[in-house]
Amino acid sequence: MVPSADVLDRLSRALGLDESTTREVRDLLGAVEAAPHAVETPGTEAPVATTLDGVVRSARLIRSFQCVVLPAMLQSAEYARHVFDSAPASTPEGVGRAVAARVERQSLLYEPGRESVFVLTEGVLRTWPGSPALMLAQLDRLLAVESLSTVRLGVIPWRQAVPVMPRHGFTLSDTGAVVVETFRGERVLDDSAEVAAYEETFSRFEEAATFGSDVRELLLQVMKDFRDLDRSATR
Repeated sequence: MVPSADVLDRLSRALGLDESTTREVRDLLGAVEAAPHAVETPGTEAPVATTLDGVVRSARLIRSFQCVVLPAMLQSAEYARHVFDSAPASTPEGVGRAVAARVERQSLLYEPGRESVFVLTEGVLRTWPGSPALMLAQLDRLLAVESLSTVRLGVIPWRQAVPVMPRHGFTLSDTGAVVVETFRGERVLDDSAEVAAYEETFSRFEEAATFGSDVRELLLQVMKDFRDLDRSATR
């Protein structure tokens, strides 16, 4: 909660602040009030990404760049379970509800008139929870989703230099919002200049990614590596 200027003046007088300090505090208040609108959803017992859900359902075009975990719309149930299990203060009941909601939302991928573009770094495909078998099932799902006419899936191979150093993943909506997922919740940014910066950044990642037959070949190679890893683990 941000105090009003009147409340700030009364607090300054009560605390005996000098004019210079009071002016500095007023400037800080002005900077806070002028900052881009952002909403953060706090962590709850049920770590359901309700903010992202609303953004996705209201959009006809979704673009997502991820450099750590797979996009929520592409996660298998078991992969998503590991994602939610790692959230602070998660509970089995909350995780179960969150996984069910995430899987249900993925039906939007199949709706005509919607378009989803996903760009990942190869490192995302090779960062795995659980077991190699889990990732084999997850990669098989990616192959199936990649074939949908409503989806474009691109991967930036590790041999390809990234055009921008990734700081975090983000999801862009054609409704003029950016969602950044964190451990505790989500931040929604809707300042037009900030959204434009994310759009430009996404375009640069998209240009560096491989699509179509090249990405299918890459996915099959990663699957082979996980099969080899699985065989080694069971010897």
